[in-house]
Amino acid sequence: MLPLRTPRLMALFGRKKLTVGLDVGSGLVKAVVIDHSGSMPEVVKVAITPLNDTAIVEGEVMDQGIVAEAIRQTLAATGAKTKHVVAAVGGRDVIVKKIQMERVKEQQARERMRWEAEQHVPFDMDSVELDFQVLDPDGDGLDMNVLLVAAKQELVEAKQALLIEAGTSPTIIDVDAFALHNGFEANYPDAKYGNIALLNIGNEATNLNILHDGVPILTRDLAVGTRRMREDLQREHGLGAEEAEDFLRGYDRHPMIEGVVALRGEEIAIGMERAVTFLASSQRNFGAIRAVYACGGGSRVPGLMPWLSGRLRIPVQPANALARIAVRDGALEFLATDEVAPLLMLPVGLALRAAA
Repeated sequence: MLPLRTPRLMALFGRKKLTVGLDVGSGLVKAVVIDHSGSMPEVVKVAITPLNDTAIVEGEVMDQGIVAEAIRQTLAATGAKTKHVVAAVGGRDVIVKKIQMERVKEQQARERMRWEAEQHVPFDMDSVELDFQVLDPDGDGLDMNVLLVAAKQELVEAKQALLIEAGTSPTIIDVDAFALHNGFEANYPDAKYGNIALLNIGNEATNLNILHDGVPILTRDLAVGTRRMREDLQREHGLGAEEAEDFLRGYDRHPMIEGVVALRGEEIAIGMERAVTFLASSQRNFGAIRAVYACGGGSRVPGLMPWLSGRLRIPVQPANALARIAVRDGALEFLATDEVAPLLMLPVGLALRAAA
């Protein structure tokens, strides 16, 4: 967990008994309530509300009223009494990048960071929420490694406005990539060594996080998700939307989806390869990715992970957001654990974040 300090972006507050992690995706609104009062965090409630395909398109809220109502329904279904939630921003308007700069003390680094960011962030610095974390504070070299984070203010403000309209208060606005990392680290502590890729395959986009020794060093959004797969099936085989969705959510690798898996899997593979090539060219001694973990609804598409593993020639395995976190009886109610666990890495990571 990275102790980033900006009050509105990635701020960490004191321990609360209950925290609510809220993930507003383009297909589903998901909330996870975690109780921190015991010796270990415990999931006490999970609630999921579907959104229609036109409410959020390419990450942009097209109908704020519909999305706000879905948030209200989701939070009401959790039964949590608090109106304070932990949410996140992500997408093209968020930059997470590992940089090097002259080794200075923290206060000097803070004074110089805006100038440093101008060299790496393609945004107007006057319209950006900015923060950083020194990754090797005890190093003795002339340079130090810094994780730089920048998000457009309008993105943060839009998320705050949406949550306020839904009748809730955003206690923390985090970054998707860090929340995913936080949930992943809690469930897979042994995977924090070497270079690991974490794929969150969502409805409209795939979030790629590359971690080095447990630290996020590169994040990218790939414009491929289950919506495109569903549309491919509808177009190529004349299926209805629900029928196509059933194939993607099924347990059997139906021959009808083989072409879709190969087509969209190739896009994900190429995106990963380009990210690795960039890191290899910009960082000394960057080694190969040793394993890939996949979560999100797309990770459940039959045959996709084996296809990616064969294409990339490295292990690709599912990432379960509830693998090592206690789940109270009744927390999932009528939800099937094996179906929802891949969907919860982001909201679990958000709810865990407030426990620092």
